[in-house]
Amino acid sequence: MATEQVSEQDLIFLRRAIALAREARSDGRHPFGSLVVNQFGEVVVEARNNAVRPKGEPTQHAEMVACSDAARLLPEAELARCTLYTSTEPCAMCAGAIYWVGIGRVVYALPETGLLRYTGADEENPTLQLPCREVFAHGQKPIQVVGPLLEEEAGWVHEGFWKP
Repeated sequence: MATEQVSEQDLIFLRRAIALAREARSDGRHPFGSLVVNQFGEVVVEARNNAVRPKGEPTQHAEMVACSDAARLLPEAELARCTLYTSTEPCAMCAGAIYWVGIGRVVYALPETGLLRYTGADEENPTLQLPCREVFAHGQKPIQVVGPLLEEEAGWVHEGFWKP
């Protein structure tokens, strides 16, 4: 559970990330969603997972797409004051993207360990059991992490989707 102050705005944006995950699932994509919000509470970008072939490709996780889009729109100094909200804890690849793009804060709902309960051994999502906090701890830039939050709500999006 998050150990720091969580605002009502954080919960609103986190629920939007979960809604984006639901939209992705409705489109036949893996159920993950993310958005980047600036320091003024304005949504900069929204993204849904696009990692399912043949339309997408495996690196197009929602966080990766959001980071890429945000990096094209904002300078590094502004990105450092942004928050990435995501329906599920960022995997190691996505944590790397967050780090390299320079987003300063991450708020997530379902932890990787919670996701594993839904995915099991599904070959479409071989979950990495490496917490994003651990990835960020090995970097030189501070990234604030809040989560898990709203785990049950985020988990509902995955219910019955994966083949454990």
